[in-house]
Order: sequence, then C-alpha cells, then structure tokens
Amino acid sequence: MKALEKLDSHLETRLTDLSKEKEQGRKIIGYSAGGFLPEELLLACDAIPLCFIQAGDNSILRNAGAYICRWFDPFWRSQIGYLTSGKDPYYTIVDLIVVPITDNHVRAFSNTVGYYTPEIESFIFGVPHVKDQIGLEYYLQGIVRLKKKLEESTGIEITESRLKQSIELCNRERELFRKISLMRKSGNFAVTSKDFVALNHGSFLADKEIMVDILESFIQEVKENTPLSKEGPRILFTGSTLAREDHKVMDIIEDSGGRVVMEEFAEGIRPYWGMVKLEGDLMANLAESYFMDRVCPGWFRPGTERLDFLVKLAKDYNTAGLIWYQLMYRESYKVESYFFPGILKKETGLPMLVLESEYDAMESGPMKTRIETFMETIRE
Repeated sequence: MKALEKLDSHLETRLTDLSKEKEQGRKIIGYSAGGFLPEELLLACDAIPLCFIQAGDNSILRNAGAYICRWFDPFWRSQIGYLTSGKDPYYTIVDLIVVPITDNHVRAFSNTVGYYTPEIESFIFGVPHVKDQIGLEYYLQGIVRLKKKLEESTGIEITESRLKQSIELCNRERELFRKISLMRKSGNFAVTSKDFVALNHGSFLADKEIMVDILESFIQEVKENTPLSKEGPRILFTGSTLAREDHKVMDIIEDSGGRVVMEEFAEGIRPYWGMVKLEGDLMANLAESYFMDRVCPGWFRPGTERLDFLVKLAKDYNTAGLIWYQLMYRESYKVESYFFPGILKKETGLPMLVLESEYDAMESGPMKTRIETFMETIRE
C-alpha cells in the first residue's frame, strides 16, 4: 500500500532528519514503552518524542547480560542492551530519557541505564497500580513534574494554547487508529495484522503530523481496495509486549492460515480507544485519559478490567480463538494466563493458546507446531 510505502520512506530518513533538527536546537526526548507518557507534553514544548520500542533480537540480550541478570523480562533487558551498546541510534540520539515506572522490570531498566549511561539524563515518575482518586492525583503530580522538567530542558513554556494544539493532534492520531481498528470487525477482511502493527510501531518514531497524514491515506486506500480473503480462523492476539521487529508469532499465525483481527498489548500497541478532553484543566484531562480511562495493563489490581475487555473484544470481533503471547519472567501476565482460559471459555466458549518467549530463534519450531495444532483444533 502506498501509505505504508510512505511510512517506510519517512523512517528511512528519520535519523538523518532528527540529526538536523538536533543541530538546530530542538530537543529529542526518548521514553519507555507502556502508554503512560503523554506525548502531548513533549510536542507542546517543540520537543520530538521517540519511544523505545525495539526488541526481538536475542543477541542484544547478551549485551544486557553484562549489566543485569537474566531473570527479567527480555523486552526490558533488550532496552538496556540497546542503550548500553549503542547498536540502535534511536537510543543514543536522545537528549533526555523519560521513564514512567509501571512495574519492577521497568524500574530495573530505569536504575540500570541511569547508572551506566550517565551521559544521557533521565527523568522518572511513578504510575500507581490502582485506579482510584489517590492514584489519579499521584499520577497527575508526576506529569506536572514532567511538564516543569520539559520546560527547563527546552526553554519553552508549555502554554494552554500550545498544549491544546498538541492534544488536538494526538487525538486525531488516536481517532484514525480507532477507525482502522473498527474496520477489522467486518467480515470483509480489509486490514492485515502486520499492516496495523507496522502503523503502530511506526507512529512511535515518526513525525506526528506526517503520521496523521499516512493514517488518513491508509484509511482511504482500504476503502478503495478489494477486500482480502475471508478464509481462516479469526484470532485475538494479546499479551504484555509486542515489540518492533518481534513478528515471528504473527508470521506463524498467518502461515498457518489464521487471521489476527485484533491486538491488545500494554507495550507496543498505542492506546487509541479514548480521547483527551479539550475543555477545562488540560493537565487534569491528560491524567484522566492516560491513567483512568485507558484499559489498564496486567500489573494493575484488580486485574478484572483488562480481562473483561478481552472478553468483549473476542465477542465484538467475532473471533474463533485467542493467542496469549507473554514474555518470560513477566509474572503478572504469567499468573493471569493460568486462570483466564477458564474465564474465556465460560464467557465465550472460545479456546486459548498460551505462548512464552525469550526472543530465541529456537522457539520458532515448537511455536509453529503448537499454533498449527491450535488452528486445526479451531477448524474441527
């Protein structure tokens, strides 16, 4: 599709463009995956946001092994590996790293890079695990501190007008992602999982205005194109993290005749269901949207909101089964994977397959066998 070709072309020159912007004095802010960093604040002070979303290469974990033990989520060990090795220039071009601390794996990443990469300044703030008024106020204070830090780093005041403008831009991006996602409910299969995930991952690195233009073009192309084949079981794909370049499970599902029609991941898929309000206290609105309104990740308590959301998605998207893809040592998702199949079966009658990964190439064979067997079971 031409829209995806435009995204690829934009990303091919993105690092060159970023270097030029940096030379002209613009600040580049890197931030950790998870969806709790309001990009609106970065855009409002003319900074360039870049999300650290790369992973899937097992060799980078060997670099991380010099700085942290093995018994952590391989996605977050990969982030340590990329930052300390300098093998990915997206990680070293930034002027400031912002880390919303969501769980122990993210904290380990923050502490490790803070110690071993002192040449890049870090800023952290906490994300509570319970949605209540106290948690909301705590999160709000965190992003208020971030706002002050960004103003100090860039020398630009984040005014109401600047913030409102950036919210409007990010709302538009979310709206377009939601439109594309809703297209996939239709039996006239129009959007592949690979394309949707590529758009998501690209949006974490691309210029925001260019990304909005790409999404608008993509939607128009989908409307004009001939629907894809309807054959194959419709799959809901979920888990903790779906990193850029971690596509082997999606490849196997597709090769096995399945069709992923919905992805729900806390890290790697941009939250796009909600919108930030434009009336009233804009900082409070950001906190409400990013913390209270979005479906919480698996490490929140109680965890029923996310599981109820998965049941709803399975029904709304007329799926034939659910594939649960978790990374090793991410305990909260591992615990849920034991009891959620029973809930899913009771509420929908659908089967669920649990896969676990450490980004090892040796995993592909066993995964292929299990996914193919799962597909045959669904067909029967």
